[in-house]
Amino acid sequence: MIEPDREAIELYLREDIGAGDLTAAIIPETVQAEAAVVTRAKLVLCGQAWFDAVFKTLDGASHITWLVSEGDIAAPGVTLCKINGRARALLTGERTALNILQTLSATATTARQYADAVAGTSCKVLDTRKTIPGLRKAQKYAVVCGGCYNHRIGLYDGILIKENHILAAGSIAKAVEAARQQAAVPVEVEVESLQEFAEAIAARPDRIMLDNFSLADIRSAVALNSQGIELEVSGNIDLTNIRAAAETGVDYISIGALTKHINAIDLSMRINLIR
Repeated sequence: MIEPDREAIELYLREDIGAGDLTAAIIPETVQAEAAVVTRAKLVLCGQAWFDAVFKTLDGASHITWLVSEGDIAAPGVTLCKINGRARALLTGERTALNILQTLSATATTARQYADAVAGTSCKVLDTRKTIPGLRKAQKYAVVCGGCYNHRIGLYDGILIKENHILAAGSIAKAVEAARQQAAVPVEVEVESLQEFAEAIAARPDRIMLDNFSLADIRSAVALNSQGIELEVSGNIDLTNIRAAAETGVDYISIGALTKHINAIDLSMRINLIR
């Protein structure tokens, strides 16, 4: 589990609280409370550290007991955790904490669906950079929590040469050559046809991405890959056809939907004891 960025947590809280929580102020500051978080939908739980950090930021003495482990599946109606602390802190942090938990759990739940879809093949499902701004590392952690894998984190830890890079460089070969001189990081080239694939094979990058290839052309690319270069498929792949793509023999399939086509998990927090 990665540690959440404390500055980010404070930013999330400031977005909601602003100059102060006017509604929570009606509760006496000394009142203590106990609350429970229940899921109303099936989920793969993810985001405990972020959830905890919200309440610890507001009330360092708060205590969270998790009843479901990170990465485990929970059915609708299951209590995920219980929280003890100052009532004001629980009320103020509720929405921010649930927003993060429902988003990361949604990401992990979606990732688990895709991981299950290719189970038994040698293909790994990757995420992309199509993440929610401010939640890049958190969502990529959630992808792994759900059973899939991370592509590059950002523009700084890998080179992915796309159509516009190729046009600017002059050719696939020139683009790969220039990339090799930039940094000691993996170099990947995106191609859109079997002709470009042949050019990429000759340039010998570390990986070739087959963008929007038909199943027939994916199979052809696999057969033509005598150099043993890693192959990745991207574009027009979803749960209905990912198994067929994985069974072609490609190494990776990257899915933007892991982080952008998610349905936030419906969660509920209820204060059940105030003393």
